[in-house]
Amino acid sequence: MSKTTAAITAVGSYVPDFVMTNKILETLVDTNDEWITTRTGIKERRILKGEGLGTSYLAIKAAEQLLEKRKLDPKEIELIIVATATPDMMVAATAAYVASEIGATNAFAYDLQAACSSFLYGMSTAASYIESGRYKKVLLIGADKMSSIIDYTDRTTCIIFGDGAGAALFEPNNEGLGLQDEYLRSDGVGRNFLKMDAGGSLLPASEETVKNRQHFIYQDGKSVFKFAVTNMADSAAKIMERNNLSHNDVSWLVPHQANKRIIDATSNRMGLDDSKVMMNIQRYGNTTSATLPLLLSDYESQLKKGDNLVFAAFGGGFTWGSIYLKWAYNS
Repeated sequence: MSKTTAAITAVGSYVPDFVMTNKILETLVDTNDEWITTRTGIKERRILKGEGLGTSYLAIKAAEQLLEKRKLDPKEIELIIVATATPDMMVAATAAYVASEIGATNAFAYDLQAACSSFLYGMSTAASYIESGRYKKVLLIGADKMSSIIDYTDRTTCIIFGDGAGAALFEPNNEGLGLQDEYLRSDGVGRNFLKMDAGGSLLPASEETVKNRQHFIYQDGKSVFKFAVTNMADSAAKIMERNNLSHNDVSWLVPHQANKRIIDATSNRMGLDDSKVMMNIQRYGNTTSATLPLLLSDYESQLKKGDNLVFAAFGGGFTWGSIYLKWAYNS
């Protein structure tokens, strides 16, 4: 009997309509288009506008697109994981609400939080459920409304992040396709370099925390960049070495979209030509948990059954890693 692996069998995505260009940011903070583009590769990002719309709205839209494309009855889904750093609210899982809203009445659901590595970690989790034989259809959604925690007077962070969501359906495969290997890591030394100080149990919300603007994301850019460049490249190289993959064997690098220079460093370490590197950072910026599935959605038409994909991500905490996956279908 052949081994059961977990394959991605469908993808979906959603980005808000409002486009925040670098030109718009020039009117908010002391920056300019050339500075942002040369240092990050970002030209614009999408921002979710509208009262009462949170991360769940993005996640629901991405899930609905996947369901429509696949002509899938949501009642067939058994588990929904929402990978996010910006849940709708504390305590109540965003995923549970998403499941109810899309009609996945037979699914249980929960959130997974590992900053920008959330979707990567979620892939490992979803695959484990499938490989165990316990579930047949697991929906993994990466979604973040980063604009909800961005200080648009802080030019170190407001130029980087955007809002968006992407979804991937995991199902059993007996052809040797799907997730092949993973190399996941974390290090708590990064806790103070990329964070939101207030709103958690360590520093609950108060009049003082609001006054001190502690409910916005803080990033020590130089430290995060240094760790990200090293660890994203190392993990991708490690997964290639462990699976005897040369640069000729890798069809695509699917890298977290945080900074073009970090992506370039990773692809260079792998010996990959630019034509094998998925990239949409120029249009969406860093959508945190949504970057990897948004790439899959944007590049779906170019993917072929059997393609070797190497995913790589780095996030706050610190969290990072790489996954080797064989693509399971032709679109």
